[in-house]
Amino acid sequence: MQKKKYNISVEATLEVIGGKWKCVILCHLTHGKKRTSELKRLMPNITQKMLTQQLRELEEDGVINRIVHNQIPPKVEYELSEYGRSLESILNSLCAWGENHLTKVYGDKFSVLEDSVLNEQLK
Repeated sequence: MQKKKYNISVEATLEVIGGKWKCVILCHLTHGKKRTSELKRLMPNITQKMLTQQLRELEEDGVINRIVHNQIPPKVEYELSEYGRSLESILNSLCAWGENHLTKVYGDKFSVLEDSVLNEQLK
């Protein structure tokens, strides 16, 4: 198998956490384990299919752990893996940049931010 070549290392980062939803999922998981239904509730605009796909990809990349509890009905939770925890500083920087961007573009960032657990700490 031939190794993939990257022009710069940020390409490898974006290959793992790029896209519209992966960083959002990871941000929610920095606050603890979540079931799929909890993540769906926290991200109402994501489809179930897309959420499942993104969770599978993050698990395949070793960034999150899928924990299956052997019970009826089945219970599945997701958490950041130890490797995934190494992304926390990147996620925090992305959030800080986004806040500054919203303030620059809209003035009042709260006028465009949804009410969310993650946004409560900004107030």
